[in-house]
Amino acid sequence: MEETRLTIYSAQTESELPLDFADEGIRAGFPSPAQDYLHESIDLNRELVRHPATTFYARAVGDSMRDKGIGDGDLLVVDKSLEPREGNIVVAYIDGEFTLKTLHRDERADCLWLMPANSKYQPIRVTRENHFIIWGVVTYNIKSQLRRQ
Repeated sequence: MEETRLTIYSAQTESELPLDFADEGIRAGFPSPAQDYLHESIDLNRELVRHPATTFYARAVGDSMRDKGIGDGDLLVVDKSLEPREGNIVVAYIDGEFTLKTLHRDERADCLWLMPANSKYQPIRVTRENHFIIWGVVTYNIKSQLRRQ
């Protein structure tokens, strides 16, 4: 079973780092001087972490979720307090391994499916016989936009 591996980190939310925030938005079309719009600051801990006691970070390793925009090295914000719903991207623990997949419920077959977002990988069928836990729901995906040499 080839899966995306995860490196898991706890969310340290005690610190604050207010950063300038372009509260008017930044247009992807015609350029405008963004510094004219820096009126407020934003703290990413407050913005990205709604439930500090149940939130952790994970770094994706692999490409099984690339068609959902999650690539190798992306930093994920994962909330364990959220009830997983159909179509959520979840961190799951199945038969001794962590994986990152989209949750699909199959009521007719009385099972769950963990769906990859890359045709190179097969869906994982989850039945009552599996040791299975959903660790959390992915709430944000933080990507680096720098080109690597």
